Amino acid sequence: MLKSLSLSALVTMALAGAAIAADPAATAPMAKGGMFVDAKGMTLYTFDKDTPGKSACNGPCAKNWPPLAVADGAKASGDWTIVMREDGLKQWAYKGKPVYTWVKDTKPGDTTGDGFLNGAWHIARP
Repeated sequence: MLKSLSLSALVTMALAGAAIAADPAATAPMAKGGMFVDAKGMTLYTFDKDTPGKSACNGPCAKNWPPLAVADGAKASGDWTIVMREDGLKQWAYKGKPVYTWVKDTKPGDTTGDGFLNGAWHIARP
């Protein structure tokens, strides 16, 4: 009985860990209301200082503007591509422009990052 209880507890913990490890924001972006959002509905942005296929937002910048990570096994399609970041992580890009969320957007639909840094940040739009 104790052995089956322990096995059951281990399976439950493993499944819970897998659910925690899966980041829903790492799934492919989607269009909603004329802009792109992540799986949580948070607004996505592009950065004027990025070059096609390369992010210029690293270090402290990436803490304020978290790159939209690519989930393991995700495949690029259409105008969506995957870029490799300096930190070795994969990031979604739309028409070559990497996309990010903004830490000061607190709920789905917030767009407080639009125009930030003298207009260098923009809502990502289809």
